Amino acid sequence: MKKFFKEFKTFISRGNIFDMAVGLIIATAFNKIVTSLVNDIIMPLITWATGAASLNDLSVVLRVAEDGTALTWNYGNFLQTIIDFLIVAFSVFVMIKIVMNSQKKLKALAEDFVELNKKEIRAEKRQIREQAKRENKKFKELWQAHLEEKTRLEAEKKQLQEAEKAKQAEIDRLNNPTEQDLLKEIRDLLKAQN
Repeated sequence: MKKFFKEFKTFISRGNIFDMAVGLIIATAFNKIVTSLVNDIIMPLITWATGAASLNDLSVVLRVAEDGTALTWNYGNFLQTIIDFLIVAFSVFVMIKIVMNSQKKLKALAEDFVELNKKEIRAEKRQIREQAKRENKKFKELWQAHLEEKTRLEAEKKQLQEAEKAKQAEIDRLNNPTEQDLLKEIRDLLKAQN
């Protein structure tokens, strides 16, 4: 039993059930409007034009029985039902036409909105690409400057290392003179004295 009520609750909770209920309520109210239009506005004009007291009175007597009852062909009721149908059909047609035109306009508006969004997105992408190109160019320039500075610093470091080696070689030579260095030094001293 719980399963039955659960399924019923699920069925009732669907959105289209509520739409159907709203449609039924509107249709009932619309039916009253159409009935009033036919009975109170259109039929009096038709009966006035035909000269009958009521459209329901329009009939053809097919035969009269011995007891006085007449078999009639009541075409007035049929005409009234046809008029009711035509008014309802025309009203539904007009409503559907309005809804369809509204949907077309909404769809066109949505497509325009989507196209506008696509254009804006394309423009934003273009701006992002241009910004990325500018940033990439700046990065390349900075990277090039960094590489040049690194090369300059490495050259200076190499010069300093070579100068340090030369200085160290001179210190080593002065601290540990060879025979040739001593002879050369003695000769230089003798030349200076003469």
